[in-house]
Amino acid sequence: MATIKVTQVRSRIGAPKDQKQTLDALGLKKNGRTIEHNDNPAIRGMIEKVKHLVKTN
Repeated sequence: MATIKVTQVRSRIGAPKDQKQTLDALGLKKNGRTIEHNDNPAIRGMIEKVKHLVKTN
């Protein structure tokens, strides 16, 4: 299965609670952290919700 790398590039400070929870669900808790997930529609949806805070590779 294909994987997708997600890196948090902006601070979560000041973000709404639901976006913070989405970052937690993705496994991103600090700036600069990179996590790898299987590429599926659920993960793509989470990334879309916080696209201004993360970068994908």
